[in-house]
Amino acid sequence: MRYTIGQVAKKLGMTAHTLRYYDKEGLLPFVKKGSSGARVFEDDDIDWLLILECLKATGMQLKDIKRYMDLCLEGDSTLHERLAMFERQKIRIEEQMKQLSRYKEKIDFKIAYYNEAVKNGSVDIYARNKCLADARKRIFGHS
Repeated sequence: MRYTIGQVAKKLGMTAHTLRYYDKEGLLPFVKKGSSGARVFEDDDIDWLLILECLKATGMQLKDIKRYMDLCLEGDSTLHERLAMFERQKIRIEEQMKQLSRYKEKIDFKIAYYNEAVKNGSVDIYARNKCLADARKRIFGHS
């Protein structure tokens, strides 16, 4: 199926400006132009954009995404390098997830803390709630 830049932008929840920027940066070399010069996207182009957005959302820089695209264009001789890129990105994502988990633990603690504070009408609750005091020490490393 064929799509206009506006249809792709709407379908993927991004702007036409972003798509034009990606094209200008060489990240969309497969996108063809119609007789009027307008970009014409196909399903494979949308698949590529989904990977591009995934990599970008997980912290890969555009220059590295461009490198990946260049490797794809070079062909099968770059398979090992492309695999290594994705393995490195997976490690980065796993580290991000660990960090987010630590942040979530702190947020969960604060929710419990404020629930208890609202219930007691005061933020001075550690003396009255040993569980919260222990959790505070465990999570923040102090009493």
